[in-house]
Amino acid sequence: MAHSWQGRSVFVTGATGFLGGWLVKELYARGARIVALIRDYMPHCMLVREGWMERVIRVHGSLADRDLLRRTLCEYEIDTVFHLGAQTLVGVGKVDPVGTLEANVAGTWNILEASRQAGRVKEIVVASSDKAYGTSHQLPYRETHPMQGEFPYDVSKSCADLICRMYAVTYGVPVAVTRCGNLFGGGDLNFSRTVPGVIMATLQNERFRIRSDGRYVRDFLYARDAADAYLTLAERMRTDRTLIGEAFNFSLELHLTVLDVVGQVLRLMNRTDLQPIIENVASNEIREQYMSAQLARERLGWSPRFGMENGLRETIGWYTEFHQSQVRREGAAAGVA
Repeated sequence: MAHSWQGRSVFVTGATGFLGGWLVKELYARGARIVALIRDYMPHCMLVREGWMERVIRVHGSLADRDLLRRTLCEYEIDTVFHLGAQTLVGVGKVDPVGTLEANVAGTWNILEASRQAGRVKEIVVASSDKAYGTSHQLPYRETHPMQGEFPYDVSKSCADLICRMYAVTYGVPVAVTRCGNLFGGGDLNFSRTVPGVIMATLQNERFRIRSDGRYVRDFLYARDAADAYLTLAERMRTDRTLIGEAFNFSLELHLTVLDVVGQVLRLMNRTDLQPIIENVASNEIREQYMSAQLARERLGWSPRFGMENGLRETIGWYTEFHQSQVRREGAAAGVA
C-alpha cells in the first residue's frame, strides 16, 4: 500500500525524536507531503544530521498552542496526523510530573481538539506506550487490559489513551492508538536508555552502568518495525473505519531482562569483556512488562520485518558511525585550537 501515501499531506508531531525521524524517512520514501511540528532545534537529531529537515515543511511551535495546530491542519490541508510529540523519559516524569502531564495529556487533547475543529483530518495515529497499562499480574498485556498507570509517565499515557477513546466515541474523531514495547534504533540520543547507552559506552571502551538490578523484564521493538506499524495502522484506518477508537499493541513479543539485552549487544560488538556495572538504584518503575501483538497480526496483518538481532546490528552500525563522526569533529576542533 506504499502508493497510497503519494501526495498525501501528513502532519508529524515529535518529528525531531528518533522514532519521528524514522517515520519521516518512510513517509518521504512513499511520496507523502510532510509537515513537521518543530519545538526545539536539535542539531544531532536524525532530521538535521541526515538532511531531512530541508525536505519537510516546518511549523515552529509547541503542542500547547492549539490555535497554531488548528491553523496548520487547515492551511496545509492535512489528511493524516501522526502524534508522536511527548515527554518520553520515565526519569524525567518522576522529576517533573507537571511538565510531563502537560506535554503528554494536554498535548494530546490539543491535537485532537484541533483536528475536531479543522474537520478534514481522515486518520490520527497517537503514540502511546505499554506503560499505559501500569502494573498487572496478568501478562502479557492485551488491549482489553485497563489503563492503570501509577507513576507520572505511566499515568500520562493512561490518561492520553482514555482521551483518545473519548474523542473517538463522543465526537467521531478518527483516532487510533499505538502501544509499543521499548523502542530502540539509531537516532535515539537519550543515552540513559539501555540500547543506546550500552552501545555508546562500549564504543568508548567503558562498562555500561545499569541503574536497576538488571532483571526488569521488558518488550522491545526496532524503530523501523515501529514506523511500519504506524503506517500500517493509518493505511488500514483509511479503508476500515471500525478501527477508529481502537488501540493496538506492537512488539517483538519477547520477554527480555536488561541483562539479556546488554549481553546480546556486547556479543554482537565482540566485547563481552566489558561486563556491565549493576547500580541497583532504580525506583518507581514497573517490574515486568510485555505484550501480545496478536490483535495487530489478526486485524492489521502486521508483523515485524527486522526483529531483535537484525535491528540491533543496524543500530550498532548507526551509533558506530555517529561515534566516529563525533571523534572526527573533536579532532578537527582540537587541531584548530
